[in-house]
Amino acid sequence: MESLFAQLEFWHWLSFAMLLLVLEILSPGAFFLWLGIAAGSLALVLYIKPGLTWQNQIMIFALLSVASIVGWRIGRRFFPHQQVENHLNRRAEQYIGRTFTLIEPIVNGVGKIKVDDSSWRVRGVETAANTQVKVIAVDGVIFEVEPVLKN
Repeated sequence: MESLFAQLEFWHWLSFAMLLLVLEILSPGAFFLWLGIAAGSLALVLYIKPGLTWQNQIMIFALLSVASIVGWRIGRRFFPHQQVENHLNRRAEQYIGRTFTLIEPIVNGVGKIKVDDSSWRVRGVETAANTQVKVIAVDGVIFEVEPVLKN
């Protein structure tokens, strides 16, 4: 067993880092990532300064592992994750707050606007065609609009 550890070189640690990163991809959470970063960092250290004993390599790997995990936790505190609003399956919601021109007047509460290369049904107060309206809400595939008041 002594001879197995005595021959550890940088590419062993680099291979171990790749294995840990593959495990990270295949498993939930984010634990193997930090161990993989530590193993990759140790591979870099061994590339620059070869000849460290296996005991020192294990100790450095342990210290780098703890440092990467602690660094991640501290960094997460200073840079909290901000949720990005995703409109992928709710395309219509991205138009809330935008202004469009009516292509058909709103009669009996229903009209149409042109959005890019398509037309959308709108619901709102009676308004003439070619009037600017602002999308205030979305109900399924129908925009709730209000006329834009010009000053």
